[in-house]
Parts: sequence; C-alpha cells; structure tokens
Amino acid sequence: MEDIFNSILRTSLSYILLLALTLFWGKQINSHKNHFNFALSITIGSYIANMGFDTNLKFLPMLFSFLTLSLLYFMFSFISLKNRQLRKWFSGKPTILIEKGKILDENLKKCRFTLDDLSQQLREKYVFDVNEVEYALLEVSGNISILLKPRFKNVTKNDLQLNNNNQKTVLPIEVIMEGKIIEENLTNTYNHEWIKNECKKRMVDLNDVYYLVISTNGQIYYDLFNDNVKT
Repeated sequence: MEDIFNSILRTSLSYILLLALTLFWGKQINSHKNHFNFALSITIGSYIANMGFDTNLKFLPMLFSFLTLSLLYFMFSFISLKNRQLRKWFSGKPTILIEKGKILDENLKKCRFTLDDLSQQLREKYVFDVNEVEYALLEVSGNISILLKPRFKNVTKNDLQLNNNNQKTVLPIEVIMEGKIIEENLTNTYNHEWIKNECKKRMVDLNDVYYLVISTNGQIYYDLFNDNVKT
C-alpha cells in the first residue's frame, strides 16, 4: 500500500512540476522549432518518467538533476540571445534546397533529403510542379518554406491597385461560446442589449444560442444547441 501511495505522490509532483516549468518557459520550447528545444523536450520527458514511475530511484536527486537541466537551458538561452553566432550553433540555420529555380543536389545530400521528400513537402504546400518554385528552404523545424516565381504567385489587392487604406483588419469577436456570454469580449457597441436585439431580429431565443461570433467583416455567425440536423 505504501508503494502505491508513493507512486501516486511522485507522479503527481512530477506532473505539477512539468506543468509549472512548461508554462514558465513559454511557447518557444513547446514549438520544437530548433534542435536545442527538441533535445531538451525529449530529456525532460525522460526525467519526468523516471521521477514519476521508477521507484528504485530516489526522488530528490532526480529533482535536483531536473532543476539543473532547467538552469542550463535558461543559461544557454540567455547566451544565445546575446550572441548571434552561438544562436546559430544552438538553433541551427535553414538550408537552401532550390535556388533560382534550380535544385541544389549537394544540399539535398547534406540534409539526407531525397527528391521524393522534396516533392512531398512541396505538395503539402499545394505546389505540384517544381518548375513553379524560385526558392525553397528547409527550416530547422523540418518544414519547407517556399517562394514561388513571380508569374505563379497569387494576385493580391495591391497588384490590382485596390485602395485598402481605410480598411481596418480586426480579429473575430466571440460573443457566446457553449451558451455562455463572454463578458470580457463585450464592448460599448457589442453589449448585452445588442445581443438581445440581434437574437430578436433572427427570431432566436438567447438561451438557444450555442455559439455566436462577429467575423472580421462585421458579419454575424451563430449556431444553436439544437440544429435539427440528423447525422
């Protein structure tokens, strides 16, 4: 019984510690965008697993070892922040796979990247013809960034010389989620009275609204709890 309680306690403490440190580290380590963060994430997983499940190992030495690893991460992060050369060494740098429309065979070999891999990555970017690509870079994260040749780029409003100076870009505003009004998203314009009026216009009872959002162009989308849709 004591072993079971000990196991539960170790697992709970390990999980809470991991959660606290992950929240403190922020989103950078969660993204696995470079070799350093990726290696650290794997090491952390190993530490937490041993701290939580391996009762043959003493908890306190493992805890101090884990905290030392955390300290080293902060130290190297601070150094790389101040020194660009070290940052390149820690984080790595992208590799050019296609330059001016030409595939660089040597760079493919260095990255252990085959033409099949390249074709697959291009297709995932909705590019099915390599002839459309001006530049392609293999990022440290393993993803490919591409720049299309000018004649294959999508037409933008700037290309059509449309005047967008007076048009503001805003994020969608979620007003109701899961039937509850999001108070912090309400404004002087979008308030409780406005919500009631909009529901009244659409002959919808407020209590029946599951989700309501104001899109970037000011249009309203809403969804009811009971849509009368059969799956």
